Amino acid sequence: MESRNKILSLLGLAQRGRNLTSGEAQVLDAIRSGKAYLVIVAGNASDNTKKLFKDKCSYYEVPVRIWGDKEELGHAVGKDIRTSFAVLEHGFAGKLVTLLDE
Repeated sequence: MESRNKILSLLGLAQRGRNLTSGEAQVLDAIRSGKAYLVIVAGNASDNTKKLFKDKCSYYEVPVRIWGDKEELGHAVGKDIRTSFAVLEHGFAGKLVTLLDE
């Protein structure tokens, strides 16, 4: 449970520091432009959405993790429902990958 809170806090911190983008179109743009260091997709996203991000991230060699749910992710960054995030800063991405893989 502690790592879950750390992950949500890091997402909120990244959002406030403008090191995070959300929304399908913006995340796809970040992946294509090479700005994304990590993509996080909600576990309760549709299968098509998960496949889309897995395929794009595989092609552009960006790590992707399926984690949390839409409501929880949105709440962490002070917004409504969020299905996907792209982390735009290397340090945040590295720490999040470490926590998500525990």
